[in-house]
Amino acid sequence: QVQLVESGGGSVEAGGSLRLSCSTSGYTYGMKCMGWFRQPPSPQREGVAIINTLTGSGETAYADSVKGRFTISQDNAENTVTVYLEMNDLKPEDTGKYYCAAGLPRGGTCYRDQEQYGSWGMGTQVTVSS
Repeated sequence: QVQLVESGGGSVEAGGSLRLSCSTSGYTYGMKCMGWFRQPPSPQREGVAIINTLTGSGETAYADSVKGRFTISQDNAENTVTVYLEMNDLKPEDTGKYYCAAGLPRGGTCYRDQEQYGSWGMGTQVTVSS
């Protein structure tokens, strides 16, 4: 069972920055794909950024709305992975609850599809004021 714990959320003004962290524990088998999803006030959860933690290149993918502003990265240690989301030039539309997720690749690829991710953290709130 993979456990994921997010931290680093908060309230900032537009143009500010935040860094989210996702600490992991449990079996590493379930952590090939790691991602950050957000849920704004609307019910649809959006895949913000994902990373394939087992490829040497750290293959990543981003939602168009955050490209150039957000960066996902990983830090590997023995039997655990910490995943970060560096968020710069934040906008009010970035407001929402941010969730860390872990899953298995589909056909060798990690997608920003929440259905691919079976383990989820409790989330951390990000609020951006104008």
